Amino acid sequence: MTLALLHTSPVHVPVFDALRDADHPGLALRHLVHEDLLAKAREAGPEAVSGEIRDLLAGAVADGARAILCTCSTIGAVAESQSATLGVPVLRVDRPMAAAAAAQDRVVVLASITGTLAPTLALLADEAGDRSVDVRTVVVDGAWARFEAGDRDGYLDLVATAADAVTDSDVIVLAQASMADAVTRTVTRIPVLSSPRPGLAAAAVAAR
Repeated sequence: MTLALLHTSPVHVPVFDALRDADHPGLALRHLVHEDLLAKAREAGPEAVSGEIRDLLAGAVADGARAILCTCSTIGAVAESQSATLGVPVLRVDRPMAAAAAAQDRVVVLASITGTLAPTLALLADEAGDRSVDVRTVVVDGAWARFEAGDRDGYLDLVATAADAVTDSDVIVLAQASMADAVTRTVTRIPVLSSPRPGLAAAAVAAR
């Protein structure tokens, strides 16, 4: 039973390995890291990399993957759309998180890059259905530059500070998997949702 994970940054590999060890021992993970996909998607839009994603996922299935989890919010919808063609479940890591957030009335979405906002808002709308949800967005100024520079602590601190500045919301959504560990640095009493743990849990079920 193998689950393939499509990442756009190598920082996700140890995060998901640790979650697997804690929650899903025995689950075999195969990591596919392609940083260029995010760069191209930011420049030309997520659909611009649909062909490359399709080929990568088809290769993973040919190598024995029973399910695939895309950990990048920006290209998640494009990856998810390949499921029917590939014949195996293709999940986006942020859907379970979005489902939980969409059950609330007021949601604040934090992102470190603007390109993540449109896919995340579309996902929240999809999960909300006919429910009216007040969604506001915040792009954390300077955070992505810290991430690209390899300053993980600085990145997470900026995200945590932005979360703590939110006052009038029922829930805070961390739009990118890379932001997840900021949860441990916040002091806000508002629930802060991140995607890796619930996303991996859903994918583990799909891979069985």
